[in-house]
Amino acid sequence: MEIRHSTNPADAKHYDTARLRQQYLIESLFVAERIKMVYAHDDRMIIGGALPIKETLTIEAADVLKTEYFLERREVGFINIGGEAVIEVDGERYALGKLDTLYVGKGARELKLSSGDASDPAKIYFTSALAHATYPTRKVSVQEANTLNLGSLESSNERTIHQIIHENGVQSCQLMLGVTLFKPGSVWNTMPAHLHDRRMEAYLYFDMNADARVFHFMGEANETRHLVVANEQAIISPAWSIHSGAGTSSYAFIWAMAGENYTFKDMDVVPMDALK
Repeated sequence: MEIRHSTNPADAKHYDTARLRQQYLIESLFVAERIKMVYAHDDRMIIGGALPIKETLTIEAADVLKTEYFLERREVGFINIGGEAVIEVDGERYALGKLDTLYVGKGARELKLSSGDASDPAKIYFTSALAHATYPTRKVSVQEANTLNLGSLESSNERTIHQIIHENGVQSCQLMLGVTLFKPGSVWNTMPAHLHDRRMEAYLYFDMNADARVFHFMGEANETRHLVVANEQAIISPAWSIHSGAGTSSYAFIWAMAGENYTFKDMDVVPMDALK
């Protein structure tokens, strides 16, 4: 379990490129036959990835959690971005195709991850937030999500947003999760930019060619910075930071939020003339 401590905007605006990447970019989440996790002190979200091939991998509580098992005081959302995944929750098996989601609530003791076919292994991305109550485990296909079609080709942001774990979908304590898919020829996400001071956010960029990149914009609206992001790399976005990006080609990203508010309606839109 890697630890990333919180930062404040007064300090972050002085970071050079190396420090920005060290603090906010997760460069590698999917390593063969391993589970990797990053503990972000921003709303205490855990961001993780698993690449089981022939082995069955078990998520266990790292020492930093000081708990008997991983979900003793947490909830978790899994999204599969690879071949068929199999997730066992206290002995019950759930098969996940590409972009299927599994929510598991507080109190589940055993989490085992494997691939349905070693020749086409699963890539399982997950985010976990603190939980105060138990909500039922639930699998959701991407077709069952609340779907929004936004943007236009003329503005280079024609995209489909699938809201999965949220107030009108899969219920959770504070975790919100979904996926955004871009149409060919569209590259801009979340512009105009916005802020939600009551929630942090994490992005996983994926479905990109090896030589493609996303320029992820962050920082205060009047002190923007950027990170150059490759395929299957993730971003930790503090509550005080904008979170927007433009790619060298179309791409997809998984967004996850945790914090005090549990709604999409608390966003503060940043006017374009406020960006610097």
